[in-house]
Amino acid sequence: MLKTFVNAWKVADLRKKMIFTAIIVFIFRLGSAIPVPFTDIAESGIISDTNAGTFMNYLNMMTGSAFNYGTIFAMSITPYINSSIIMQLLAVAIPALERLQNEGAEGRKKIASITRYVTIALGLLQSTAYYFYLRSGGYLTKAADGSAYTGFWAFFQAIVIISCFTAGTAIIMWLGERINEKGIGNGISIILFAGIVSRMPTLVTQLFGPQNGYIAKGGPYWFLSPFVAIVLILMIAYIVWMDNAERRVPVQYAKRVVGRKMYGGQNTHIPIKVNMSGVMPIIFASSILSLPPTVEMFISNKTNGTGWEKFFDLFSNDNWFYAIIYFILIIAFAYFYATIQYNPIEMSKNIRENGGSIPGIRPGDPTANYIAKILSRITLLGALLLSVVALFPILFTIITNWALDKFWTPGATMNISLGGTSIIIVVGVALETYKQLESQMMMRHYKGFLD
Repeated sequence: MLKTFVNAWKVADLRKKMIFTAIIVFIFRLGSAIPVPFTDIAESGIISDTNAGTFMNYLNMMTGSAFNYGTIFAMSITPYINSSIIMQLLAVAIPALERLQNEGAEGRKKIASITRYVTIALGLLQSTAYYFYLRSGGYLTKAADGSAYTGFWAFFQAIVIISCFTAGTAIIMWLGERINEKGIGNGISIILFAGIVSRMPTLVTQLFGPQNGYIAKGGPYWFLSPFVAIVLILMIAYIVWMDNAERRVPVQYAKRVVGRKMYGGQNTHIPIKVNMSGVMPIIFASSILSLPPTVEMFISNKTNGTGWEKFFDLFSNDNWFYAIIYFILIIAFAYFYATIQYNPIEMSKNIRENGGSIPGIRPGDPTANYIAKILSRITLLGALLLSVVALFPILFTIITNWALDKFWTPGATMNISLGGTSIIIVVGVALETYKQLESQMMMRHYKGFLD
């Protein structure tokens, strides 16, 4: 992979694209460090426990810690991701959007335009909710006498803060599109990648920091250092293998004569990725499971000593119940996402119209049923493989804390904010960027029949 990036740097055109992409990423990180006017957030941020499984921590992970400090890009790319998911779901439910999707480049252009408007609307809604959270938490600047602004100045303060957060959403969306047009492509994913990678130094400090590092030399759990390093390497290798795994459905095309030319008569295959839904099931599942802890943040003083306290404890990310529900939701969302991505009937129809057939399977309904059966099995396998990545950090924390409490120091715990979602996104984007650069290099070095 490193060799591909070095070779791409040697190509003048690709070098310009890589430099342009790096500048965009720098602008994104700069905006993630500039606080919004009228906010007064301490160095510790607004999130007390960055290892808790709340929706706040999910947003903080997706925004590269910008959400924790109320910066211009605090909303980051999450409104655009949510907007894209909503449009994908609506395209299945609304015939007008489905027709636009099938109209080719023009239809996709219109859908992209609608997606932008939905992104701004979601950004505005999310920014408004974030403003009220900051206000209730006392994270806004106050008047000279130390009291909160009232009347016109309170309204003006709200408009400025919400507008800045919403504008940050629009700017990030625009930056992502610039990477697609003038950079190396995959703009939104690269911005998401940059935000997650920016939190790596914090994780390294948490693990190996000279002062309070869990597994630093002389730290409380120094003996876990080699084990954690090996686990990280194996997890990355596992994700690379899972991302490249695919099931190839063989297809034979009959020979046919059109004019004076003969077409077909070849054997090919339909590649179906094992992890066809990517990280989406994990994002959906973690979003749903983070809602109860988020609700508890607002009513924690009213649940102490009640049955609700035990209920909310079930959704703690170091609880077995949380792990089981997480597993079930990942399986369910994997099937749901595969259903809206692949249509066995449409695939069977396309194969038949092009004079093809699957060996040993009759065209029409038998082919559609055969493809549906393969998709069902591949989806289950992919969901199980994905669950391993998502659940491993949770199970690792549960088992490690149990062992430390049992055999080391009673009550000892070690929380490492090492999420499966983060690792899948980082590795997936790196692989996708690598493949994109490799394909662009092949196009530039391709010698046609006129050479």
